[in-house]
Amino acid sequence: MVNTYVVYDEEQKEAFIVDPGGKNTQMEDFIGSKGLAVKFIILTHGHGDHIGGVEEYRKKYGAPLLAHFKEKELLASPDYNSSRYMFPQPISLEADKWLNDGDEIPFCGETLKIIHTPGHSPGGICILLPQNKWLFSGDTLFRGSIGRTDFPLCSTADLFNSIRSKLFVLDPEIEVFPGHEGFTTIGMEQMYNPFF
Repeated sequence: MVNTYVVYDEEQKEAFIVDPGGKNTQMEDFIGSKGLAVKFIILTHGHGDHIGGVEEYRKKYGAPLLAHFKEKELLASPDYNSSRYMFPQPISLEADKWLNDGDEIPFCGETLKIIHTPGHSPGGICILLPQNKWLFSGDTLFRGSIGRTDFPLCSTADLFNSIRSKLFVLDPEIEVFPGHEGFTTIGMEQMYNPFF
């Protein structure tokens, strides 16, 4: 199961979705009950288990899709993104807006910072909300683990470099919300992640 996140502002009633892996009625009910307007959908990367709900929610909420530009090939290919083997209909996607490392996205008076973390995929990103000390790490960094690198277009060396040079330099108190399993912090992974 993939972790799909809805980040929202209670006062302004705006939200964005991170990695809609498939149809999620619990998420839909939550968005509806809060009266939220979904401003965009953002992908940490383009593997099938993270993109299965993109088209449905892009249409349902009229929300543009954001992804790193180096994820173009993976998103476009059902073979590379493995959706051919996960769903009855293979998935090929094109983002509405392509992102770059260091991009900043305004959201309800705060700023999302895009950190390009290749390794698990060429255009993998982590999404940092520095004001909240939140990091959405996708499949780059897990609690006590790291992302796989045995899929097409992966690189083990790139993944280790991404985590060391871009994530482990962050504030240790930052909470990490990964693409699978439970939450952690940068500090916990610096100290206890067995891969480091």
